[in-house]
Amino acid sequence: MRSLVNRKFLPRATVNAIEAEDSILLRVLVQALVIVGIIAVDIAGGTQSSFWAIPLSTIAATWSWYRRRSRNIALKFCIAIGMLVAMAAFFGRLLGQLNDTRLVLAEFLIQIQVFHSFDVPRRKDLGYSIVIGLILLGVAGTVSQTLAFAPILVLFLAIALPILVLDYRSRLGIKTAPQKIKLNLLPNIKSGSKLFLIVASLGLLIFAFLPRFPGYQLRTLPVSQSIDFQGQFDGRNIVNPGYVNEGKEGGGTGTGGTQRVGGKADSTFYYGFSSTIDQNLRGELKPKIVMRVRSQAEGFWRVLAFDKYTGKGWEISRNEQVQKIVRSSWSYRLPLPLPRILGKTKEVVQTYTVVSQLPNLIPALAYPQQIYFPTREIAVDLEGGLRSPVGLGEDMSYTVISQVPYRNRAALQLAGVDYPQNIQEHYLQIPANIKTKVRDRTEEILANYNQERVGKSTKPLTSAYEKTLYLAQYLKQRYTIPNNPLGLPLLAKNEDLVEAFLFKNQGGYPDQFSTTLTMMLRSIGIPARLVAGFSPGQFNPFTGLYVVRNTDAYAMSEVYFPGYGWFTFDPIPNHPLIPPSIEESQTFSVLRKFWRWIAGWLPSPLTGLLNNVFLWLGNAIAWFLGLLAQGWLGTLTALIVATGLGLFGWLSFGQWRNWLHRRKLAKLPPMERLYQQMLAGMTQKGSFKHPSQTPLEYAQGAYQRHTFTTAEVIEEICQAYVGWRYGSQEPNLDYLLQRWRRVWATEGRANFSKNKHYEHPAPRSGSGVS
Repeated sequence: MRSLVNRKFLPRATVNAIEAEDSILLRVLVQALVIVGIIAVDIAGGTQSSFWAIPLSTIAATWSWYRRRSRNIALKFCIAIGMLVAMAAFFGRLLGQLNDTRLVLAEFLIQIQVFHSFDVPRRKDLGYSIVIGLILLGVAGTVSQTLAFAPILVLFLAIALPILVLDYRSRLGIKTAPQKIKLNLLPNIKSGSKLFLIVASLGLLIFAFLPRFPGYQLRTLPVSQSIDFQGQFDGRNIVNPGYVNEGKEGGGTGTGGTQRVGGKADSTFYYGFSSTIDQNLRGELKPKIVMRVRSQAEGFWRVLAFDKYTGKGWEISRNEQVQKIVRSSWSYRLPLPLPRILGKTKEVVQTYTVVSQLPNLIPALAYPQQIYFPTREIAVDLEGGLRSPVGLGEDMSYTVISQVPYRNRAALQLAGVDYPQNIQEHYLQIPANIKTKVRDRTEEILANYNQERVGKSTKPLTSAYEKTLYLAQYLKQRYTIPNNPLGLPLLAKNEDLVEAFLFKNQGGYPDQFSTTLTMMLRSIGIPARLVAGFSPGQFNPFTGLYVVRNTDAYAMSEVYFPGYGWFTFDPIPNHPLIPPSIEESQTFSVLRKFWRWIAGWLPSPLTGLLNNVFLWLGNAIAWFLGLLAQGWLGTLTALIVATGLGLFGWLSFGQWRNWLHRRKLAKLPPMERLYQQMLAGMTQKGSFKHPSQTPLEYAQGAYQRHTFTTAEVIEEICQAYVGWRYGSQEPNLDYLLQRWRRVWATEGRANFSKNKHYEHPAPRSGSGVS
């Protein structure tokens, strides 16, 4: 109190001198932490707009150090004015920004930090800078799409840990003399390195077990800066840079002709992204990353579909019939026409970031409902493909909200064959010269279903869904892909691709499998079309993004089921028969990958058992989370279940702890066991033994806490224990056990077992029993 009174009447300059933070090391580390946050934002956002803040904030921090004991009234007014101007600019950009505002917020925080750095005399002011650096790192973490953020995070952690130590020492008023800093540096580095490894290991462990729940619940979705397209957009032209247009490679505005010198496809751009494709081309793609996708569920990133088979490829017969969608000037949102679907659907939000140039075709999951796109207008063709006025360039971002249907096998089997007229007109077309031959081969395969034993069931195939599954599986198992991408000869002028695949070559290249399946289905009256797009790509559990390469592009068969829409089937060998969709989850992606690695080293029976256990646990967790989504009654049920499980767990933990304690004491010599029993019993009565106490000191203190008889027994046991352990004296164990049982009975434990191996429950943690 006296110090507070004296402090009250101290001169203001003296008060400021007491409050000022003098640790140069703490100030330097805080400034380094802020610089790391600024660099992280620019690296994650792919910009250099904030690098100016690094030298300016460093100058400001240096100025603040020299002026830490001054009142700086004029400077404070200038800082306040600068912050108000920065806030006004922030709100102006916020209102004018229709897309993602995270980088706008980060730039505002950087500007505030620069102003703030000019006046940070106290430890509290340095704390504000630490918080801003942490927020900047958090923003960078949400924006980052590559592992380039990982070393920044490690560096931030390496700086933050000593800052916390120095901040704690400053709060306690501990100051290190300059001559002692060098002496203490090496031990601090060693202890800091251990702490860093512990924190990093713990963080990675938590990261592995951390569930990755679907995000994007808000509707302010990521979109790149608006693109002002100058020109007339009719939506009919498809611009694929990999095609030769009018004798020039990488043409600009044509429809993407498929002419190639020598029948070779482009090695960079997938040949299937055009209004017409020629599957007589030969070649191989050189892998490169084309886009990164953040999605609530993995799936086939659909690009476009083809309805007309030409004998050697496909074309979009109604390419001229497109619908243009124009957005308003105040929103990036473009609503899209959505067909009526009888089955259950799920809303899935996807954000695409283009890494390298793509055609002006917009990948999206099936049945897009809304798209947030940087151009004012887009086009939708009759096959459900989305088209942009411009090619998708590097760093373009857009977001799609799709209504993806669940693949309900039972419902699709009962879908029937009552196809609408427009479906029959466009998706049953097959050239007359191969129709009979392909139909006969298809019916022969279906007729021999049970003899071939490809399927597990012995029932005849009656539904379109089961026929499609079987034919796709048959092609996978009975036809092959040549090892050489140029191995198969080019088709002759009058030769048909499907006919050559089935009867001559006994196989073909990947996309030719899908073409063959589509034609086989059409030959028996099942509407189908060819759809091209990208597989999900490689999921990166550290960034939560799907990394998609040009080699992930391929074509599949899309089959129509009345009322339920189009569903894809993949007949390509080494591909899953049913493409990944919303049934797949990446919630525990890191843990799943780690388990797959461990399972590879375990015996198959043990792996199967553990898989069943994990499956049961997963179903139990899903059931519990499902209760929370069933209203107040479900929530109440979930709370009751959680409370019951918590009580059961607490009781089980207590029994397990007692069992461990009994097992531990059973291995001790009889005198040591009796001594530990006595300490445990007294601990339960509230009489703890401090670690610094000797047994005899503890016995002397017992006379102040217990009755004379109890304290006397404690002293006898302690004396016998000391004599046995340090004097090799043989104790009268039977006498001591009898005395202890009587004392324990009088202390309210009449149920104390007469068995000398009975052990009391373990003492509480921290009791100091030794």
